[in-house]
Amino acid sequence: MPRTADHDARRAQITDGLVRVAGRDGLHAVTMRSVAAEAGVSLRLVQYYFESKAQLMNAALERLERLSRERWAARLAALPAPAPRAFVEALLAEALPTDPDSRAFHQVWTSYAVLSMTDPSLADQPFVDGPDRLERQLARALDAAVAGGSVAASADTATEAARLLALVHGLGTSVLVGRRTSESAMDVLRYHLDALFSGGGSGVSGSGRGRGTPAAPGRPAP
Repeated sequence: MPRTADHDARRAQITDGLVRVAGRDGLHAVTMRSVAAEAGVSLRLVQYYFESKAQLMNAALERLERLSRERWAARLAALPAPAPRAFVEALLAEALPTDPDSRAFHQVWTSYAVLSMTDPSLADQPFVDGPDRLERQLARALDAAVAGGSVAASADTATEAARLLALVHGLGTSVLVGRRTSESAMDVLRYHLDALFSGGGSGVSGSGRGRGTPAAPGRPAP
């Protein structure tokens, strides 16, 4: 067991080094050697744990996503019996770069997405799994809100989940480049949530309502 813990700690040490290099110099500047130097380990050790730069980058994204889920769970734990609206807002607020940790996550993921367009080795990595899971969680939470009457029955919850995710990604990028503050981004997000959770519905109408299974609003979906 201690050996496993040591391996996990080493992997975390190395991936955290990548995040610092990417945050300071940009993801394009990341190399196995620069990460080794930043993490304070040998290049050979980095290569022992990660066979390629793409594998190392993907591991860093997975770690950032896991830490993000932990922060989201902490947000929910601070809310007394969160209603669907509070659940959705907490989920989306964590996806905005409002502090150093969430900023690092957003910056690395966005840079990875851009690099993957021209680097097949990066595109082969399952880096879109996180957003896909988030979209499914949002759809389930919106299904629960429809069942509870806080979102219109005509709302297409799958489409609303996709729209909210696209909105928060766009807002996040505008915060990263300095176009708006994190506070103004939250104001825009809350404006959209106010409309969606009005009960009367500003959601997209139609017969194609999302088919996700309703989940308890205060619990993360698997």
